[in-house]
Amino acid sequence: MSSKTRILMADDSATVRRMLSDTLASDPDIEVCAIARDGKEALIRFSMIKPDVVVLDVEMPVMDGIEAVIAIRKIDSRVPIIMFSSLTMKGGQATFDALSYGATDYVTKPTKSGNMQEAVAHIRRELVPRIKQLGQRSSDVRSAAVRSFNSSISLQRGVVGTLPQESPISFTTNSSFAADRFDVLAIGASTGGPNALAEVLKPLSKDFSIPILIAQHMPAMFTSLLAERLTQNSSLKVREATDGVLMEPGQVWVAPGDHHLVIEKQGFRSILRLNREAPENSCRPSVDVLFRSVAAAFRDRALAVVLTGMGCDGQKGCEHIRHVGGKVIAQDEATSVVWGMPGAVVKAGLANCVLPLTDISKQLSRLQQTVRLMSTAGH
Repeated sequence: MSSKTRILMADDSATVRRMLSDTLASDPDIEVCAIARDGKEALIRFSMIKPDVVVLDVEMPVMDGIEAVIAIRKIDSRVPIIMFSSLTMKGGQATFDALSYGATDYVTKPTKSGNMQEAVAHIRRELVPRIKQLGQRSSDVRSAAVRSFNSSISLQRGVVGTLPQESPISFTTNSSFAADRFDVLAIGASTGGPNALAEVLKPLSKDFSIPILIAQHMPAMFTSLLAERLTQNSSLKVREATDGVLMEPGQVWVAPGDHHLVIEKQGFRSILRLNREAPENSCRPSVDVLFRSVAAAFRDRALAVVLTGMGCDGQKGCEHIRHVGGKVIAQDEATSVVWGMPGAVVKAGLANCVLPLTDISKQLSRLQQTVRLMSTAGH
């Protein structure tokens, strides 16, 4: 059996199809199994080849990318689907629609399409790593399902013995911060982050008074759309951060694409600051930059949450938060699209607790109850 990640890709542009196909096929770990011109053709080929990862253009004739996502999800709820979208307001809105309907992640198309060398470099830098990460997770899920099925058959046949068990570094703790008081909540996310953020914020009530700062790896323009979508799907008003704004209780701010978000203390006031200093972990905004700033400004009153994402951005920032007495929650492996960022924090021993996505919002709701009780008591 081939160990390569098998790809189905669809795009209505012959030029893009050729460039994508040639670039992906040049990687020894990727096999392009099928190429489609629109969503309808992609759906037919999907049923035939059962790929590890699907890459879809957003805007296509006959059946567009969003319609294709909906149709594929009716057949397969697990296969990773990456949207290959244009960096435009229309492309961004369609991408978020696709994510809400079940797409796993997205990659923006090269902005300088006339420069083939730069376009190929963009695909290798942004798309190829995602395909490999998501393809590996897809393979692991299938392997686990096969092991479970084989184990079930063995038991039915009367085979007695200890069955091999998987032991991923993923667990739920009973750690509670009910007695703690936090002045800020900082959240870091990347691959799979938009949907994870929506799930975390949605259950929070409109009177959630702890200010929230979010660093989501995402290009400019897309972060403003992210803020709009999160506002539409929660009781909280989420805005893209602007430089010089006073941070106050109950506010939710998203770091703008291509900018780092930090906190500047002016006496008892906390001011949002944006800068375009060098990327960290190849990211701007960087979770590490935000977390370091939060640790310096709020010390043991800082709470960090690390959600799904590739790489290790956020790990060093969590070191700073833990060093000054703050707390860290990491998303568990089972509910993460990619357990890179939260996994790095857990493996470094920096997480106070590791929770499924739905339990993170429950923990945050309990914190809000603590804030209300302390306020009532005059603390």
